[in-house]
Amino acid sequence: MTVMDGKEVSAALKKSIAGEVEKMVAAGYRRPRLVAVLVGDDGASQVYVGRKEQACKEVGFDSEVIRLAADTSQEQLDRVIDRLNADDATDGFIVQLPLPAHLSEEAVIERISPSKDVDGFHPETTGRMISGLDSYLPATPAGILELIKYYDIPTAGKHCVVIGRSNIVGRPIANLLSMKGYPGDCTVTLCHSRTANLADIARSADILIAALGAPHFVTADMVKEGAVVIDVGITRVSAPETKSGWRLFGDVDYQAVAPKCSYITPVPGGVGPMTIVCLMQNTLKASRLRQGVK
Repeated sequence: MTVMDGKEVSAALKKSIAGEVEKMVAAGYRRPRLVAVLVGDDGASQVYVGRKEQACKEVGFDSEVIRLAADTSQEQLDRVIDRLNADDATDGFIVQLPLPAHLSEEAVIERISPSKDVDGFHPETTGRMISGLDSYLPATPAGILELIKYYDIPTAGKHCVVIGRSNIVGRPIANLLSMKGYPGDCTVTLCHSRTANLADIARSADILIAALGAPHFVTADMVKEGAVVIDVGITRVSAPETKSGWRLFGDVDYQAVAPKCSYITPVPGGVGPMTIVCLMQNTLKASRLRQGVK
């Protein structure tokens, strides 16, 4: 059994990105610039934005975090988005999700210019991805693909089962792994809360991707011997005995499932670091396009 170390893979990718940035700067171009918009004081969101800010420093990007109050109106947030859309010095930006309940995530996603949509969530971006056209890939699915490539995991003709049908992870990764080429050419089954005989379907998977946000949902009896298991889920669970007061759990019961696997991702330290580095990849791409770097 091999643990797919997202920290190791992301470090290698960050080194590559940093090298590209220095080449750009040496050639007279400005550094890529990523802006994050954080609305409210959600603890997990603050941690995620902080990690993205740190990653920008590591690869040599300029970055900014725009912090808005939890009671920010839709109109106020729209104005911030419009300003960033129009800012030639900003290559890409994200609005950290989830948003406070009174704000429309759908409206926010659609308002971001596709040329700066480094999260890969805009409908135009999604349409290009589904059509196999050049686009910004959603960061988490892109991270999964990078892990598969790094560990040289065969995908052609394999049965991939994806549990979870979100527009952020489940649907895009199912689409990407079904495309021609590597990593792709899988036969993909997309499962969700209404899927009948889900455990039986999961047991048939050569590659099992769990992305539903339910701690320890995938148990050992749902995984066949030798399967590749990729755990996207990450949930904070109360743990008063710890210093932080909580623990992080994935969608997979790691201790029970790992012995059956050929490859498995841990939580934390698996897909999470890959999501952030792929956001950096998208931002580098956006900057190169915006500045006309060949």
